Amino acid sequence: MNKRSDKKLPSWNDAYKVNQKAFRLIYKKYPQMFTSRIVNIIWNAFTPYVGIYLSALIIDELSADRDTKKLAILILTALLSAALISLISALLSKWRDTQCAGMYFKVKQIFTEKLLDMDFVSIDDTKTHEKLSTIRQNQNGGGWGLYRVIENYESLFSSVFTLFGGIALTITLFTKRVPENAGALTILNSPLFIAAIIILMLAVTYISPALSNKAGSYYAKGADSHNLGNRLFGFFGFLGYRQEYAADVRIYRQDKVCDKYNSSKNGVFGSNGLFAKYSRGPIGFYYAASAASNVIFTGFVYIFICLKARAGAFGVGSVTQYIASVTKLSGGISSLIGTVGSMRNNAPFLKLIFEFLEIPNTMHRGSLPVRISSNSKYTIEFRNVSFKYPGSDSYALQNVNVTFDAGKRIAVVGQNGSGKTTFIKLLCRLYDPTDGIILLNGIDIKEYNYSEYLNIFSVVFQDFKLFAFTLGQNVGTGVKYNKETAEACLRKADFGNRLDTLQDGLNTYLYKEFSKNGVDISGGEAQKIAIARSLYKNTPFIILDEPTAALDPIAESEVYTNFNAIIENKTAIYISHRLSSCRFCRDILVFHEGNLIQRGSHEDLLTDENNKYYELWNAQAQYYRS
Repeated sequence: MNKRSDKKLPSWNDAYKVNQKAFRLIYKKYPQMFTSRIVNIIWNAFTPYVGIYLSALIIDELSADRDTKKLAILILTALLSAALISLISALLSKWRDTQCAGMYFKVKQIFTEKLLDMDFVSIDDTKTHEKLSTIRQNQNGGGWGLYRVIENYESLFSSVFTLFGGIALTITLFTKRVPENAGALTILNSPLFIAAIIILMLAVTYISPALSNKAGSYYAKGADSHNLGNRLFGFFGFLGYRQEYAADVRIYRQDKVCDKYNSSKNGVFGSNGLFAKYSRGPIGFYYAASAASNVIFTGFVYIFICLKARAGAFGVGSVTQYIASVTKLSGGISSLIGTVGSMRNNAPFLKLIFEFLEIPNTMHRGSLPVRISSNSKYTIEFRNVSFKYPGSDSYALQNVNVTFDAGKRIAVVGQNGSGKTTFIKLLCRLYDPTDGIILLNGIDIKEYNYSEYLNIFSVVFQDFKLFAFTLGQNVGTGVKYNKETAEACLRKADFGNRLDTLQDGLNTYLYKEFSKNGVDISGGEAQKIAIARSLYKNTPFIILDEPTAALDPIAESEVYTNFNAIIENKTAIYISHRLSSCRFCRDILVFHEGNLIQRGSHEDLLTDENNKYYELWNAQAQYYRS
């Protein structure tokens, strides 16, 4: 856990390229967000110099002629400019805050859109989710990634424009000459002396952010340990708050396990942990040295300006102007150097993000329109289809040959791991076969428009999900939906009695994440809503992929019987390792160890007492004989 990550920083050129790439990505997605921030930055970089300049003029006048009329004009100008600057600043800030609202969700949307556009084969790959999980941990833990890009470019623009303003008000500090009667102080006029002072100031200005960047690099290089520490704390630190674990935590005293991680001084964030050691060692040293450099720089500035003022190069008001402007100029330089270093530290995290965002879609997207409906005549054929999951050496399906026509009731049965769900994923084209071909009306399904092909299927998966939206939105799968159709589908799915008890009807929220009046629903009710959702989509194919696995066999049989009665002339495929769906399906496909080993009606398959179906049926027959 305390091992330091060996993330190697990229070259400056590579860091520049990947940061520019990230900037273009965010700007293209949210142009006004960046524009509003940059305009604010430019405004806030320049406006302080207005006050500095006017204050210097007022002080000079007070220390010289004290012309009442001139002083009044200067003070009035300062007040009016301050008021105008405040007004414009407030308007610009409101614009920026409006455009930057929901920053977390704006960044999250970039990743969500990629997931929605990604081939299912990539989404189903654990490496994809590991990569995305690491990106999120980097983002939420150390603030690395796209958030840092926004902050860095904001700081970059701020630094540059602060430099412009500072240079404009500081340049005369070095050009105004000390009077020739100033004695030894006339050395301040020497070009070599001035050059030496400028070089010294720039050197000290550079050292401070360079040391700070060096300290920050330890956080970047230790990001893996930081993420692991966050994950352990996120789990063990909040386990006692999770209601679903409350009984087990108390019965088995899991709080003792949590205490081991939460109270350990040797953990990543403990007093003897990795970052504590860094803070007592190199991080602490570099930050302290950085702060010391700032103090040294301030000392040089005061000495140089005061010496020139004492020699008579300028008055008291100019002292105020130069000290303020040189300090801001130095801050701009330090910020610029610090930002460039931060960009380099952030570059490895951006590279990981682009590795995720640039995962290629390899599935062929055809263009043929899919012209079938619930009333159409069509044929699906699997021809010598075999399939291996990515990274696996063994076949999940092997040499499957099967044909079925529209309007059929088909049961796909077999023990867990026999290939049933894989068969459905191939049929729905979530995956493409490793070998062989799947045909719709004699045409390879790869040649059809991919989105149109997906839209001919309604599937209720075993691990189906309902969302904390309203009941109607869950059924209609959208913010806008047909209320009459949604209600009719719920009643067909045997949810009518429960619907009548809901005060807000279809507008009732499921669960309580978004509404305190949300309702909790049972597993059986959730299955009915999922079935209503599949009916609402009104597709020619409806597939039940073991959504009732958590129910007992008798309850499962009731769900299948009711479902069979309401799907009318659609093609229905029932998948289960139990056989409750087989009584009303004339076509039963029996899978075993990735092979389609039997096909036929229930009565035909029971005639052979040595086959798999006979074995499965008789192992479960006690549930279905009645």
